[in-house]
Amino acid sequence: MRWSVVMPVKRLEQAKSRLAVTAEDRVSLALAMALDTASVALGSPRVGLLVVVSDDPVAGPALAALGAVVLADEPDAGLNAALSHGAAAATARAPAYGVAFLTCDLPALQADELTRAFDLAGNHERALVADAGGDGTTLLTAAPGVAPRPSFGAGSRARHADEGAVVLAARRLAGLRRDVDTVADLQAARRLGVGPRTAFVLSRERR
Repeated sequence: MRWSVVMPVKRLEQAKSRLAVTAEDRVSLALAMALDTASVALGSPRVGLLVVVSDDPVAGPALAALGAVVLADEPDAGLNAALSHGAAAATARAPAYGVAFLTCDLPALQADELTRAFDLAGNHERALVADAGGDGTTLLTAAPGVAPRPSFGAGSRARHADEGAVVLAARRLAGLRRDVDTVADLQAARRLGVGPRTAFVLSRERR
């Protein structure tokens, strides 16, 4: 099965407000993490389409240059409305693909992890990968013809599971589970190994 991945990207000045770094560094890190995440997604052989929903004037063109289809957040009604908007566009473009929602802050993600998760998800109508804390969701999938019903935000793992999403085994998915909201999260991602753009921003900050 091939998948359309839908990835939301906030306006960069609003992103990662819990990262205790300067506003300039926070913007640079948010963009770098989104680009690293998108690059890995596009590198998975299971991904046939990447749809990014973003109104950011810098992130949008940068992600389009990687090969993503970038949509404006026309609903402008929060994260889950943006994801549903992206899913509708993805299904219209590739109706035979499954739809997957992927968070944009996974700098330690590896293509083989994402491919493994998609192979597992292909056995279920709906599936999820929980974040490292076990409370949130970093990947939510829906098979072709199945309503994805995104419900991201605090406690999303339980809500998605209550909607019938199977929680996929966490073995060998460390980078896929390691989203970054705080400095501690970022340090944990660095220990796993971050993508080149995130690594560059972090090396620049140390100078």
